[in-house]
Amino acid sequence: MAGAFQGFGEKAIPFLKALDFHQSREWFQENRDLYQSELHEPFCDLVETLSERFEAAKLGLRGDRKKSLFRINRDVRFSKDKRPYNRHLSAILSPDGTKMEQGVFYVHIGLERCFAGVAWWQPAPELLQAMREAIVTKPAAFRGMVTALKKGGLALDAEDCLKRAPRGFEDVSEDDLAQAVRNRHFVVRHDIDPATIHTAALVDGLVDFTFRAKPLLDWGRAIQGKTG
Repeated sequence: MAGAFQGFGEKAIPFLKALDFHQSREWFQENRDLYQSELHEPFCDLVETLSERFEAAKLGLRGDRKKSLFRINRDVRFSKDKRPYNRHLSAILSPDGTKMEQGVFYVHIGLERCFAGVAWWQPAPELLQAMREAIVTKPAAFRGMVTALKKGGLALDAEDCLKRAPRGFEDVSEDDLAQAVRNRHFVVRHDIDPATIHTAALVDGLVDFTFRAKPLLDWGRAIQGKTG
């Protein structure tokens, strides 16, 4: 298969380390060919290979090499940190192939960690409200989703949740539901062993993770269909 992902180059992470050390546009331009061959082009291949696998598996997620990747350049306009480059490269595959959709797959290759996620990230207020209402009014469906994730070795991420109940949900008394309505996002994550990024087998691991995360996608999509 032409353009099939064969793995990131052995110098992919060393390139990120060197870029982070230099944080220099001059250094980046001098080493752009290395960036393209070791990191960027393999990442583009990864996105397209995943897109084909997700389509075959009817997971409702797609992307392409032009639209799916985030730029390695940082947006420093409103940041005190003026370093021009990120310490990672990342991409999103979504229902419509853009970065603006909800219910997405995200993959991140970086210095601190390599990971993937399936997420309803910062949903619009209407959708977030509908999700919170669904948790309270249809607890069996929510708990069924959580149980299905657990069987797949996954759990909803509780990071960045509200410290107290959102307005209208102060009387939710059951602990698991009270915790859930405080979520700003609904996310599951999968840590990638950096040693595995250099082979085509990375794709199989990411597809397997996305299958295990499908209960979260299905739960959100069922709610999303009722908010439009």
